[in-house]
Amino acid sequence: MHPPFLLWHLPRYHAERRPDARALTSGGEHLTYARLAREIERCAAALQALGIRRGDRVAVWLDKRPETVIACFGAAAAGAIFVPINPLLKAEQVHYLLRDSGARCLVSAPTRLRTLLPWPEGVAPGVLAVDEPGQGVPPDAHSWRECLAQAGAFAAPPATENDVAAILYTSGSTGRPKGVVLSHRNLVAGAQSVASYLENSPEDVLLAALPLSFDAGFSQLTTAFCAGARVVLLNYLLPVDVLRTMERERVTGLTAVPPLWVALAELDWPAPVAAHLRYFANTGGKLPRRVLERLRALAPQAKPYLMYGLTEAFRATYLPPEEIDRRPDSIGRAIPNAEVFVLREDGTPCAPREVGEIVQSGPLVAQGYWNDPERTAERFRPLPPAVDPRPSPVPAREWAVYSGDYGWLDEEGYLYFAGRRDEMIKTSGYRVSPTEIEEALIASGLVRECCACGLEDERLGQIIAVALQPAVEPFDLEALRRHCRQHLPPYQMPQVFLLSDQPLPRNPNGKLDRPAIRERLARYAKTQTQV
Repeated sequence: MHPPFLLWHLPRYHAERRPDARALTSGGEHLTYARLAREIERCAAALQALGIRRGDRVAVWLDKRPETVIACFGAAAAGAIFVPINPLLKAEQVHYLLRDSGARCLVSAPTRLRTLLPWPEGVAPGVLAVDEPGQGVPPDAHSWRECLAQAGAFAAPPATENDVAAILYTSGSTGRPKGVVLSHRNLVAGAQSVASYLENSPEDVLLAALPLSFDAGFSQLTTAFCAGARVVLLNYLLPVDVLRTMERERVTGLTAVPPLWVALAELDWPAPVAAHLRYFANTGGKLPRRVLERLRALAPQAKPYLMYGLTEAFRATYLPPEEIDRRPDSIGRAIPNAEVFVLREDGTPCAPREVGEIVQSGPLVAQGYWNDPERTAERFRPLPPAVDPRPSPVPAREWAVYSGDYGWLDEEGYLYFAGRRDEMIKTSGYRVSPTEIEEALIASGLVRECCACGLEDERLGQIIAVALQPAVEPFDLEALRRHCRQHLPPYQMPQVFLLSDQPLPRNPNGKLDRPAIRERLARYAKTQTQV
């Protein structure tokens, strides 16, 4: 066949060339590329037999297992749009995603399905129940096993690379979650780009530890299948489970978010883990420098990749391993097949070291937000004439996503993250990045993790408040204050400290839940004022 241009072509491409190579591992089960491609087509035929047509939405609410992968890729093969739902979400949240996406079919497990019943008004998808030991198929649901066994021959519907393949819902840091609309082109181009700079090959074994509903989590599948590598699915309870799986499966590549890296860095790694690991990659937030150095010491042969991206454009930048020591605070340069700019509010490029909004263009940029033209128009726009001066009509111009993130470029074009537009703290006339505060606190060695927020203040505009989990007991708050005074200018000094003996709240994607933490800090600050 021709090189892949639709999502489901990725595994099929290697099935035709290396049919017996392992593509997927889950527990003790291994699927070859030939079997995976065959199961995907059986799933697609089964969905077609159930009446699923081109453009219909198929939601998938499962933990990481082969059926999850097969359902997503099978829906795409059938011409449908798959909607992966984080398995940690509760019934009310799942109901919302089903209603918002207009899902015609839900693939899930009986134990999960029972938590959704009775269906609320406006939600009544057809159900395909993945068989579980000791669990019968719920009423009005179809058996996954029976449907796939009875499926006829698969006939691929007409499709183009610009057809919508998936809707990935963001965590909804403000308001309800947003459905990011991704085409086959978005997903395939992203896989090709990441696989190229990570130098993935058929010899690689990638660990899928992140949720598959998360863009970086699903990327472990697409990147592996693009390269013909093997991907290992893992539902872990403890960080040590990750290390055990890495040792057993001889994992060569692991991508994770900072909270998981922080936890892994605190463990002793078995020698085989470090021996097999070829690279480790961070996404979803700033990796503290002390954690990065600890990981490099634990796995000295592994190449570290620091990455930045957003669901609306999959991935934006990466810092090559050879640049880590020269510029450890940078989030790198544009990935292959993408352009990244830092722009002022008037659309002109920022000068070196001038903070502006990070804007990305290229084939990885999503098609917008599902059923939300207003927010789509806010975030997805043509590049301004100062960047793209071509006199052609707007449709012919390169469209871009305006990230809502602030950053700056150095003289060599390397990008540095300053903070989220809606997380930036404005105090005493200054714009302060929470990241700066958080890095300073962690550098003290007294803080395991922390989150800085701005709280409204009549005099200063906002004051800086910090929620933190101590790294040492007993904790000396005054010592932390002294450290801050030594390393931060007066306008960046936190005025409120809230200590927690538990890890800080996180959203389903494993990132700090900043809105929830901000609310907690606001309540605490009021009690301190009253006292």
